[in-house]
Amino acid sequence: MVELQNAIDGLYRLGFAGDTLNTAWYVRALTQSESVGVDYLTAIGTDQLSQDMKAFLDIHRIGTHLIRQVPDRTVGLYLITLAGAERSFTYWRDQSAAKLLAHDPAFLRSALSKANYIYFSGITLAILSPEHRANFLSVLGDLKLAGATVVFDSNSRRRLWPSDSAMREAIVAGYKVSTLALPTFDDEQSMFGDNQPIDCLKRIADYGVPEIVVKDGPKPCLVMAEGDLITVTPEPVKSVVDTTGAGDSFNAGYIASRLANETPSNAAKFAHKIAGRVICTRGALLDIAEFKDLIQN
Repeated sequence: MVELQNAIDGLYRLGFAGDTLNTAWYVRALTQSESVGVDYLTAIGTDQLSQDMKAFLDIHRIGTHLIRQVPDRTVGLYLITLAGAERSFTYWRDQSAAKLLAHDPAFLRSALSKANYIYFSGITLAILSPEHRANFLSVLGDLKLAGATVVFDSNSRRRLWPSDSAMREAIVAGYKVSTLALPTFDDEQSMFGDNQPIDCLKRIADYGVPEIVVKDGPKPCLVMAEGDLITVTPEPVKSVVDTTGAGDSFNAGYIASRLANETPSNAAKFAHKIAGRVICTRGALLDIAEFKDLIQN
């Protein structure tokens, strides 16, 4: 999506971001091996802003060959408003081409069939029509059975859904086609009424998800993987500037570590470090230079 954020003197800075794009960005930044490719699957328009977004991805080595162009559509737009370090969002996405990303299930299946890791979010599900959502989940379910690692962050945005029940039903369906879940406890608690992170984890495990990391802001995350249940405590962050992209970058840190065959515990520690670095700077996307010391370590 196109991102607008307050700059100075009443002006706004334009960029490109969004939850799944943020995670793709950080996986690319944190995975320097040429053996790992990061591709982004979506749909864009044929307008100049859509072309600018594609060029942005190309420049930063995020593959665009799976992106479809849809005439008479454009890209979504959102505005970030900060209250201290906490953010809220205003969306304009009715004409977003991305809402048609699962319009053609044959193309979707072909495009995703070669992927070892597939990452999507609750926002991905929210922008799709019920029919297209069913297409999307059916393809992911088949790919899960075929051995792909399907990664899901529920990342709820209530305003994108027609009702609470529709949101909960879709999120549960998302978990059922996943092999790795990366939920945030506050989101899950608001949707399902979980009392504690352990309740959230147990509920998601009952959907058949074998690996789960429950994020909980500055509190320890809860990890269930490979038969173990552990907590991983983040290092304190002294000065939080902007929490935009915190969960997305955590997800990327965890995925990048698991791609490098790190243990779930080490992956969660690394993910905490990445998110801790991101929230110390304004904006969702940081340059790779900001992480060189962490990658080297």
